Amino acid sequence: MILMGLQFCSQLDFHHSIEEQHIFPILAKKMPEFRKELDLLRQHKQIHAGLEKLEAYLEKCRSGEEDLRREEVKRLMEGFGKVLWAHLDEEVQTLGADNMRKYWSLDEMRRLPM
Repeated sequence: MILMGLQFCSQLDFHHSIEEQHIFPILAKKMPEFRKELDLLRQHKQIHAGLEKLEAYLEKCRSGEEDLRREEVKRLMEGFGKVLWAHLDEEVQTLGADNMRKYWSLDEMRRLPM
């Protein structure tokens, strides 16, 4: 369970790093939703603050410094859960066909390096 939690933290961090370094800069050229000062990146920062706390706790559990307590894992995850779910919902909406058509032609979307 501890390793699964640590993998979750690592994979979400990796996913957001790819978005921030490679995908968002391309989309930001035409889509205001992906410019640095807007919500998606602010949400990433809030999510990562919670992930860091969860990861630190899980590392203590893995080393034996603390016992794994499910209620503590739940408390830590609930600390960033609301923003994570809102972020996922907004990202799906923003990347939906109706919104993408406002900024990109079909030919342009086909050529996006993603």
